[in-house]
Amino acid sequence: MNHPIKISFIGSGAISTSFAQILSQREKFLVEIISIEKEVINSINQEHINKKYFPTVPLHPDILATDDLSSLKNADLIFFGIPSTVIVNYVEKNMQYINPKAILVNMAKGFGKEDSTIPECIERIIPNPVVCFKGPSFAREIINQVPTGMTVSARSSKYNEIFTKLFDKTSIYLDFNTDVVGTELSSILKNIYAIIMGIVDAHYDSPNLRSLILTRSINEIRYLLSRFGGKEKTIFNYCGFGDFSLTALNDMSRNRTLGLLIGKGFFTDYISEQVVLEGRIATNIFVDKIAKKRNIRTKELMLKELYKVFNDKNYDISQFVSRLLETPQIKEDLFTWF
Repeated sequence: MNHPIKISFIGSGAISTSFAQILSQREKFLVEIISIEKEVINSINQEHINKKYFPTVPLHPDILATDDLSSLKNADLIFFGIPSTVIVNYVEKNMQYINPKAILVNMAKGFGKEDSTIPECIERIIPNPVVCFKGPSFAREIINQVPTGMTVSARSSKYNEIFTKLFDKTSIYLDFNTDVVGTELSSILKNIYAIIMGIVDAHYDSPNLRSLILTRSINEIRYLLSRFGGKEKTIFNYCGFGDFSLTALNDMSRNRTLGLLIGKGFFTDYISEQVVLEGRIATNIFVDKIAKKRNIRTKELMLKELYKVFNDKNYDISQFVSRLLETPQIKEDLFTWF
């Protein structure tokens, strides 16, 4: 590239704003945020803050915000920082604006359409390369430049050098793999098991029990990765154990908070509609669709008990932990070691 690298972030929420701030520190890059929120666009361009998400954090003055989608036509990298449920439709609707040479970067953690991952869905629509960018990353800490680990995953390792240069000498530390399926599934499964951890902690503030369920969760995630075509070793990337532990053990996590609400008996349809429940959606998709296709006996997994919580109106939540402990552990011989 003979011109300055142009980086576009789709969405003006916390995650897009935080990474835009990080990359804007590298003055060789042109960084923009694409938004539909006029007030946010104005506050970024005129006051150099994102009033809605980070009202007290000064943004780099070179970050530009716009609602002009034609700006994507000369973007070199396009980061998607919008909810997983809308990314595929967004690409379908606006593909005419997307530079055919741009690298598309999925930061969302959820399924695309039906039971397909977001990269699988996007690759059916346009020929652009799709890179997964996932890790234990609360946006508030990213924008404050707290050291943060992220996994870069693409079908080819040729993109590793690009991302290494992008984040060189920043607070973002990278690891890499070519296991796109495993990386995507790790980021989805961690939401499911974070809800389970939240319910458990709502009932028992016990380090022993927490560690027991944490260990079983990791084993189930590892097992499911292998059964769904991912690689077991992906669990050791930032997108795996790192993201799961962040989501399952910190109260800033939406899915852990959902688990705490369920465990305390405060879960209602109103809360369900107000919170982004990637974990709830993913649980139903895994049990109702994916597991059946692959003949996985979900009754031997803790996620099946969570499925019952979401789908049985008469479920007795006071029995949740005891039923988890009755679930047989995944046997070691079910794994195919790398």
